[in-house]
Amino acid sequence: MALNSIITNYGAQVALQALNKTSDALAATQKRISTGLRVADGRDDGAAFAVAERVRGDIGAATSANEQLGGVKGLLDVTSAALQNVSTSLQALKALAVKIGDGNITADQRTQYQAQALEITNNIRSFINDAGYNSKNLINAGGTNANIIIYGSGDNYTISAYNGITNIHTVVGTANAYTSTTAKAALTAGGAITTALSNTLTRLNSYGGAANYIDRQINFNKSKIDALEAGMGALVDADLAKESAKLQSLQIRQQLGTQALGIANQAPQSLLSLFR
Repeated sequence: MALNSIITNYGAQVALQALNKTSDALAATQKRISTGLRVADGRDDGAAFAVAERVRGDIGAATSANEQLGGVKGLLDVTSAALQNVSTSLQALKALAVKIGDGNITADQRTQYQAQALEITNNIRSFINDAGYNSKNLINAGGTNANIIIYGSGDNYTISAYNGITNIHTVVGTANAYTSTTAKAALTAGGAITTALSNTLTRLNSYGGAANYIDRQINFNKSKIDALEAGMGALVDADLAKESAKLQSLQIRQQLGTQALGIANQAPQSLLSLFR
């Protein structure tokens, strides 16, 4: 190969190839720094990118599952708050029934106590009907079940509705008409107030257990999301400290490569001196 040629400048070709490699490496480093990712797309590492995309899908699904569970948790929290108020009201009604059952009170006193009993039962009905969350109510007369599909296993978890109007309010709905005899009967083991209170506490226990289950599932999904994100980070995240140092090195190499190419391009000019 003729080294002194104006047609083929071998030195410039070598310098240009080196400069192109440096420019490609610099572009890749700048991409990693700007995105924070070692693998930002399939061109960087097809296999790693495919794995990362599957992991991102799992993270998105677990996040959506927690959003669904959060809605159910809100419903259970509202329902439990309503039932706790119902329980408190029934305790007050129980104390009031003891007073109504006293055969020594006057008719006027009994009338006053009965009026208080009416207010309490009205409160109970309101608590039940107002226990709604996002247009869903578990304990009113038209309550519907809350169905959940557990992410990962695909299992169905059902939180059953309960007709609190029929099983709680209606049971004590005639408290405003209690006589001494019926008030005493309402306080017995199978009496109206005892039954309504037992039904209320049973539902509180049931929904409390469901709320604990939802909390555990949410916490598990959060832990799983954290683990998935950590694993994906190890797979695709860029080491920015390393990339920063590499960037400075490549910038210097690019400057030197540009200078080397400029020198190589001037080489044919020296041949002109031979013809003077």
